[in-house]
Amino acid sequence: MNATNIPPESALVQTSTNLITSVHSLLFQHETSTSRILLIIALAIVAHLVVEVVSRISGWIIKKSHAQKSRLGFVTHQPKFITLLRLLTNTITSLVYFIAIGMILLECGVDLRIYLASASVIGLAISFGSQGLVQDMVIGLTLIFSDAMGVGDMVEIAGTVVVVGRVEEIGLRFTKLVNLYNQIIFIPNRTIANVSRFPSGGVFAYADIHLPQGAEPEKTTQAVKMVAQGMWRQFNAIILAEPVIAPAQSAYASGWNFVRVQFKIWPGQGSLIETVFRQQMTSTMKSFDPNYADWQVAVTYRTLETF
Repeated sequence: MNATNIPPESALVQTSTNLITSVHSLLFQHETSTSRILLIIALAIVAHLVVEVVSRISGWIIKKSHAQKSRLGFVTHQPKFITLLRLLTNTITSLVYFIAIGMILLECGVDLRIYLASASVIGLAISFGSQGLVQDMVIGLTLIFSDAMGVGDMVEIAGTVVVVGRVEEIGLRFTKLVNLYNQIIFIPNRTIANVSRFPSGGVFAYADIHLPQGAEPEKTTQAVKMVAQGMWRQFNAIILAEPVIAPAQSAYASGWNFVRVQFKIWPGQGSLIETVFRQQMTSTMKSFDPNYADWQVAVTYRTLETF
């Protein structure tokens, strides 16, 4: 059978056989069989260590050069290069040991075509049994290269369950999030159906406080500021940034004056503003107007900052 009639699988086996045989002949010409086997094992281990050291040094350099301040105030790293580096390291290491085993079997008189054919069958069986793992890897790479989300982003991931959290790592197997309770959640990539990003790292809650009629705007505004600052200090795990208090404004249609307070909060935690802040604000405003009601504190939401 000439080379043009060899099926693709046989051609691949033949090419791999020639590669292993050539490496074996190049490295080992005068040693005894036992010394060759020991030298093969030693070289494989050394090659593995060299690849691991180079990978770790490269990863450290990449992390240092791509370190940046996230929207939530902590240092994050660019995940693309780190993930690719890990994938390349694992591939090279596997190839080194694959060739080393083939060379040892060659020393023992085993036909390399049998070894390579067996490896092909085993690899096929593993691929059928590891379809979930393959899906995780493919989707993980897709998430990284499509910029669907990045390390440090605040996201809502919908799939088997809905999870809201800060992205800590995007891997080939899992995506790691940290939620409001500081739990580390590992989400299999294949279960991710939808990713919703919060561009500013959270949700903006706007509380419009109607100022009592006849009250001095400076005093009421200062009272609003004190309540908002107290909320931030007490609930800084949910309120992610210092509240922003705008100057008093006039609602021309109704004739009311109001002060707008902007809170940046953890997604899904708006009840803190709607209940606790509204109650505290209503109680404070009653000192200026005994008839002040909680409906006079209106709360709205946006994911983008508007003032």
